Amino acid sequence: MRGTTSAIALVESRLMRIVIVGCGRVGSLLAKRLATEGHAVSVIDERPSAFERLGDDFDGEMVVGNGLEGATLRRAGIEKADCFAAVMPGDNRNLMAAQLARDIFKVPRVITRIYDPIRAEVFREMGLETICSTVIGANLIHDYFIDGVNRGSGAATGGRA
Repeated sequence: MRGTTSAIALVESRLMRIVIVGCGRVGSLLAKRLATEGHAVSVIDERPSAFERLGDDFDGEMVVGNGLEGATLRRAGIEKADCFAAVMPGDNRNLMAAQLARDIFKVPRVITRIYDPIRAEVFREMGLETICSTVIGANLIHDYFIDGVNRGSGAATGGRA
């Protein structure tokens, strides 16, 4: 029994508190996956209808509000967050949200999704972790053309590319 208790403690110690701003395709897929893994997930979106993407079995928190406002971020639990992702449709809004999370709320792991490769590079130079879906998509298509292997085909089901 003692071994079981220590194994459970080890697993629980790896569970994180995560705040995601934006409940579109990326935000909802990420939130569902993390919640299924047992992490405490809060998703922020201005549109209540966006949370329909999460499904009825989503075991996380849904916060209606502006992800650039401190009060909304606090309601989502950002003050105790281990990780933060900004995945709204606009690069500038994502940049601002990521800066708030990193600089004001001191979230240890902050990442932002960016569409514009030039902006992604500028944001990286500012010390922000970025994911540029435009570059990732172009690289995956390039690699498929070159070697015939589609490494992005498992993404929709939670597989790793």
